[in-house]
Amino acid sequence: MKSILLVMDMINDLVHPEGPNAASYGVKMRERGVYAATCLAIEKARTAGVPVGYVRIGFSPGYLECPPRSPVFRRARETELFQLGTWGTAVYADFAPRPEDFDIVKHRVSPFYGTRLEPILRAHDITQLVLCGVSTNGVVSAAIREGHDRDYQCVLLEDASAGATDEEHDFALAGLRRFATVTTASAYQFA
Repeated sequence: MKSILLVMDMINDLVHPEGPNAASYGVKMRERGVYAATCLAIEKARTAGVPVGYVRIGFSPGYLECPPRSPVFRRARETELFQLGTWGTAVYADFAPRPEDFDIVKHRVSPFYGTRLEPILRAHDITQLVLCGVSTNGVVSAAIREGHDRDYQCVLLEDASAGATDEEHDFALAGLRRFATVTTASAYQFA
């Protein structure tokens, strides 16, 4: 079984300790040890020769792809969040991508919708998705449910994921256990 580690929406606008979401995701990332767990997951994947992909929410200048009726994204344009080419959509420095890593930009919650993720997975014969990121109830949940329905085996590194609140994270985990193996970055061994 060939795996990929997908580090999802770990961008400055969402997870930087001094970024615009420091009071929600930043707090939860610190409290739950998500920063350290994510670094560990990336290190373990690289050591095992497992490819790493970074999924990032982002919109072009002018927010042409941003859905104006979306309760999730409609304020992005007003607050100038998630604009591609800015500090905000860069991967948080502690999780820095390398040139050989995959960069998947998305314009919706799902990492599959309208992205190059599936062609990358098929081209590299990947059958297992190891997933982490923010938010557990957003991109992580969408990736697991859609990955499951596309016949990928899914593994969730729950300690390398966070919701804006503990309740969001825990509620998402309760539903995702049906579709994925739930474990931790320290316990999981990349093959």
